Amino acid sequence: MKLLLLEDDDLLAESLVDCLKDNGYRTDLATSLHMARSLMATEHYELAILDLGLPDGSGLALLKQWRQAGHDLPVLILTARDTWEDKVVGLEGGADDYLTKPFHDAELIARIMALLRRKSGRLSQQLTQSGVSLDEANRCVRLDGGPWHLLTGTEFLLLRYFMHHPGRVLSKDQLLHQLYALEQDAAAPNLIEVYIARLRRYLGKAIIQTRRGQGYVFVAR
Repeated sequence: MKLLLLEDDDLLAESLVDCLKDNGYRTDLATSLHMARSLMATEHYELAILDLGLPDGSGLALLKQWRQAGHDLPVLILTARDTWEDKVVGLEGGADDYLTKPFHDAELIARIMALLRRKSGRLSQQLTQSGVSLDEANRCVRLDGGPWHLLTGTEFLLLRYFMHHPGRVLSKDQLLHQLYALEQDAAAPNLIEVYIARLRRYLGKAIIQTRRGQGYVFVAR
């Protein structure tokens, strides 16, 4: 789950990135509209968190451009503008949710999870595909109603991304981009093989299949 954060306050941005990382989300930080446009043109994000007042313009104007261009990812506005009129303008401008500063980290994470559940059509915190149940709150997995297995942070991130994209062939580079933010030193591609092998210990080889020369696919059944 890779998110885009558009925030120009350095201290707040650092705190948000750490909070999101602790809750299982990798985040690319943009401190300007120009940087956000560049990232959106080259990276894939599941959700964006958007401040409205940026040094080079309005976050709301950027959001409208995204919607006009067909970008349908969930967008959460995070801003100090707290009047009901501001909220109406933000939601009518294409935002899916609106949270004002100051805020509690727990509320931000709850809203992000709700937006992602809504995007995937789920009602609970359990993600289920092909007999695999992933408990996002407790970061554990089970197959066909069997025992739960606790996942490491990276195992959880990788499996959650697979389950949000069933039937889609994902290359090692795509998977690495979801596990590491841009400013981090990405691990070697063969590390993906290690974590795939670990997940197969819980799920078997039939669920996550190898497509030689292409990558891996979480098989929908």
